[in-house]
Amino acid sequence: MKALVYDKELKLVTDYQKPILKPNEVLIKTKMVGICNTDYEITQGYMGYCGILGHEFVGVVESVGENVDKKWINKRVVGEINCACQDCSYCHQNLQRHCPNRSTLGIWQKDGCFCEYFTLPVENVFEISNNIDDETATFTEPLAAGYEILEQVHIKPNSKVAIVGDGKLGLCISLVFSAMNIDFVHIGKHEEKLKISKEQGAKTMLLSELKDEDKMSFDVVVEATGSTGGFEVSASLVKPRGTLVLKSTIAAKEGLNLATIVVNEITIVGSRCGQFKPIIKLLENKKINPKPLIDGIYSVEDFKLAFEKNSQKGVLKVLVKF
Repeated sequence: MKALVYDKELKLVTDYQKPILKPNEVLIKTKMVGICNTDYEITQGYMGYCGILGHEFVGVVESVGENVDKKWINKRVVGEINCACQDCSYCHQNLQRHCPNRSTLGIWQKDGCFCEYFTLPVENVFEISNNIDDETATFTEPLAAGYEILEQVHIKPNSKVAIVGDGKLGLCISLVFSAMNIDFVHIGKHEEKLKISKEQGAKTMLLSELKDEDKMSFDVVVEATGSTGGFEVSASLVKPRGTLVLKSTIAAKEGLNLATIVVNEITIVGSRCGQFKPIIKLLENKKINPKPLIDGIYSVEDFKLAFEKNSQKGVLKVLVKF
C-alpha cells in the first residue's frame, strides 16, 4: 500500500505492508488527512519517531478484528489518537489519554494515517454523519483539543477571557469558544487570520493594540502561540489568582520568566487532547465551520508540495486526500 513514511527523510513508499488486524481493532481505509505542526516537528526530530506520519483523519472502516461488531464495516469514521492499554490505574479512572503504556497514532510507537490503510482500537473510533463532509471531519481532532479546555476550566458567564495566538491551534480554540457562546477576545499578530475568528462571532485584537490596562485584567487566558514571548504576554494578562491555560508545547531554549506566575498566584492548567463526541455534535449542528482555515488540498502523490505549502509563513491548514 501507499504510505508516507519518515525515516531520516520523508518519502512516499508504494509497497508498505498493509497492517494486520488485532482483536478489538478496526481497519480503516483513509479518505483525507490533515497536516499538523506535530508532523512537521517529527521531521525535525521531535519524539525520535520513525514510521508513517499523520493523526488527523477521516476514513471508512473496511474490516474488523476479533470481538468487534461487524456493524462498523463501511462506517465513515474519525478517531482519537491515544491507544491505551485499558488495564492500568489511569485507564481504570477513564484517563486513557494519560495511560503510561499508550501508543499514539503517527507520533509514538504506532504507524499513523498518511497511508491507504491503518488500524485503531474500536473504542477510539466515532462514526461521522453524511452531513459532515470530509474536509470538515478532518478537523475533529484539533477542534476536540480546543474543547478540552472547557472540560478542565469552569468559565463563568461573567469571566473575562482571552485567547493569545492566531495560528491553527488558536483559531480552532476560537471556533469552539464561539460555538459554545463564550464571551472572549482573540489576540494575535495577523489581521487576516483574526478575521476568521471575527466572522464567526469573536471579538479580536491585534497584539500591538494591547494597552497597559489590559495587563492583569483577564480571569482566564489561553496561550496558543508556542513561543516564549507568547507565554510571557499571556501570563502578563492574567489577573492575580486567575487561570493560564497552556495549550501549546513550548520547547524553550532560554529560561522562562515565571516570577509573574508566583507573585500573582496564577493557576496554570496544561491542556492537550480532547473528547470527540462534543465536537462531532457541534459539527453535525453546523455550529462550527473550520473550512476558512484550509489553504490547500493535495493528493498523496504531491506530498512534497503539500508539506512545502504547510511550512510557508501564514499558511493554516493543508489537507491530503487518498
